[in-house]
Parts: sequence; structure tokens; C-alpha cells
Amino acid sequence: MSNPDVEAAGPARAATTGIKPPPGRYYAGGDGQHAAPVAPFYYGQEAERERQHHTWLVPVVVLANVAMFIVVMYYNDCPRNGRGADCLGGGFLRRFSFQPLKENPLFGPSSATLGKYGGLDRYKVVHGGQGWRLETSTWLHAGLIHLGANMISLIFVGVRLEQQFGFWKVGLVYLFSGLGGSVLSVLFIRNGVSVGASGALFGLLGAMLSELITNWTIYTNRLAAMANLIIIAAINLALGILPHVDNFAHIGGFLTGFLLGFVLLIQPRFGWLEQPFGGKTKSKYTACQIVLLIVALLLAIAGFAVGLLMVFRGVNGNDHCSWCHYLTCVPTSHWKCDN
Repeated sequence: MSNPDVEAAGPARAATTGIKPPPGRYYAGGDGQHAAPVAPFYYGQEAERERQHHTWLVPVVVLANVAMFIVVMYYNDCPRNGRGADCLGGGFLRRFSFQPLKENPLFGPSSATLGKYGGLDRYKVVHGGQGWRLETSTWLHAGLIHLGANMISLIFVGVRLEQQFGFWKVGLVYLFSGLGGSVLSVLFIRNGVSVGASGALFGLLGAMLSELITNWTIYTNRLAAMANLIIIAAINLALGILPHVDNFAHIGGFLTGFLLGFVLLIQPRFGWLEQPFGGKTKSKYTACQIVLLIVALLLAIAGFAVGLLMVFRGVNGNDHCSWCHYLTCVPTSHWKCDN
């Protein structure tokens, strides 16, 4: 005998998750109030989506970035490197004191120290054979403010993704997005040392957008979610036109994450059932999802292959795009752009 109150609990649950429940009947749990899909016919869909993974990768990444900042500050040793009285906090921070604010307003080490310990330096990457800097630079930060802003953003964005998709998928998006951002940065930024996890963070934003697109059928509030993501990404990219911000790393990371989201964050279509004993059901993924996965994978492989080839050949991206420098800095009466 069916209970209409219990059967209605499944759709009601979707209002809080934004994910459609599978069609069919629900049964009451042990307390007679909570509903769950009828077993075993829906364990292939709803259980898969509702199961939350344990979050450990994001905290580890945050701790690793904090540890790297402490190590870099230790070796920076502002008082010993001749800036003694000018070092910020030298009286109690000693060798961990910050560079003078006029040199680094973000409360951090010198650019020379960042360059020495893995910062993204185009000359060393292209002519020094130090390609490893394309990845190590994403684990360094210019200062305490820079580190704090990026790690807070990582916690807000990364925890949700890791809970839904697991550590290895989110980890791959994070690492490759950081690499993609560094590749585009080296192609267009000619001077200075670039550091920060911003490219990887923008990759997570890009992956969230493509995940929403490829899993379109399982969401109920998809238009609002897409509008929010686009607005957040647009605002952050717009801030990248300010001086001293490497917007090419942001753009490269976002595009990389956007493509990888189609490949790694794909979910079974709404209405897919995994039935026992080889029973026939709908295909697990839609034709559109498969096409997007294949196209995105090919574009990602081609993009990395061409980008890395151009980097190690020393190609200057500005020679092939006369206006691209405006993507990272737009000169105004208040500031100049120095590339």
C-alpha cells in the first residue's frame, strides 16, 4: 500500500539539492519519515549522485600552500638580505619578516626569492630548460594577502566539487588548470616573475560551468546557477585587467578547467536506471554528453601540445595577437601597463 506523503518526499528533496529525483515510488526509512529510492532499481543513479565523498584533498592543498609560503619566507630572510630596519615586522618576526611595503604591498617575500624558489620566469622556462616552473609557480604566493584570498576561494569552490566528484577528478582539474594558466602566461607575459594558484582556481570555476552544461538534465535551477557562475567568472576576469595581475593565467586556467569539466565531471543522465540481471534501460549518457566529452578531450590535448611547443620554441604570443595584451592590463590615466 502506497503512502502519498512518503512518495512526495523524493521530489521535495530535490528542492534542496537542485537535482531531480528519479521517477518512481519511494519507501519510508526506519523512522517512517525519510524517503529513499526503491532498491535495488535506482542505486545506479540517485545513490551515485547523492553520495558525498570525503573531503581531504582541498585541506591538504591549502596546508601545502601555507607550508610553501612559510618555507619561502624562511629563506627570504629580509633582515639578513640587507633591508634590516625597513623589513616589516622585523622586531618579532625576525627572518620571517616581510619585505618593505613599497617593494611588496601584499606582505610577502621579494620577487628575487620567488624567482629563486620556483616562480614563473619566462627566460628560465624557455632558455634555461626549467619547464617545472610551469607547475611549481602555482604553489607559491606573492604575499600573505595573496595567499589568504586564494585559499579562501579554494575552500569555497573546491570543497563542494570534491564532495560531489571525489578527490582525483578535482585534483586533475586543479593541477592541469594551473599548468594551462602558466602556459598561456609564458606566451604573453614577457617580464617579471609570476606566482599564485589563481589559474588553478579559475580552472575549478570553468569546470563548474561545463559540469552544469553537460549534466543539464539533472538540475532544476540550472538557468539561475549558470547565470551566477557566468557573473562570478566575468567579474573576476574583469578584475584581471588591473596592473600587476596576470590575467593570462586566469584565462588559461579557466579554459583548461572548462574543457576538463566535460571530460571528468560527466554524470549519468536523468532517468538512467541500472537494473540487475542485465535488464535493458536507457543509455547511461546522452549523445550530447558523449560528443561534448570527445570534442573537449581533443581540444584539451591539442591545446596543451601546441601551447607547450610554442613555449619551448620561445614564441611571443603578442607577435600573433596585437591586442591580446589588453586582456591582462588596460592603461588608464591612473596607471600604466608595464609588460
